[in-house]
Amino acid sequence: MLPRTLLTGPSLADAALLAHEEQGQEWPLLVWAPGPGVRMVSSAVLGGGVGERAWVLNAQVPPGYGRLDPVAHLRELASGAGLEGRGVGLMTAASVADRRHAVDGDAQAVVTAGIGVRGWAAAPGAGDVATPRRPGTINIIVSLPVPLTDAALVNAVATATEAKTQALVELGADASGTPTDAVCVAAPTPTGAEAEAFAGPRSLWGARLARAVHRATRSACADLLAAEGPRSW
Repeated sequence: MLPRTLLTGPSLADAALLAHEEQGQEWPLLVWAPGPGVRMVSSAVLGGGVGERAWVLNAQVPPGYGRLDPVAHLRELASGAGLEGRGVGLMTAASVADRRHAVDGDAQAVVTAGIGVRGWAAAPGAGDVATPRRPGTINIIVSLPVPLTDAALVNAVATATEAKTQALVELGADASGTPTDAVCVAAPTPTGAEAEAFAGPRSLWGARLARAVHRATRSACADLLAAEGPRSW
């Protein structure tokens, strides 16, 4: 069982590492709860889209995770952690305990990575729904200290994705990502003050976001690639 506790903190560095039980084993659970007044955009299975969100949960599950109710499962985990209200729930078979945190000018990023299943986005053929044998998900959580317009939130997702791909290419991964990558960008809810209209890589906050994501992704993936050794194909 998860300890019921109130986990709050404005910084991604405040994210707490808890645990949950699945298939008779204990698995890590990363929780960040900045509290009210935060708007997020995410591709997550739980709480995806754009809107007010109070927390982000990144749950590690066993390889070959077979439950057919991931949304309900994530809600159970959130409730067990004492989280209330609407939030974002991510899942991965990659190590959540080995997350990497990076900061650039108050833009923050936390990345958990598995790259056992990776490739280029524009690959030929139909999508493959086979169960992966090795962890292959890169989850990115970003926090910015300034409000963003809806368009800038979407722009921030694109910028984070570009930075992730840049890190993979620089490491020689020969891939743009994995088939199950997810991203979440959090920023203060606009309260009458003018929100940032741009978050592309050459904007002030987009550039900071990109550098933080790039640094965290490189750090999270470098040892994984080194452990693979040279490939024969």
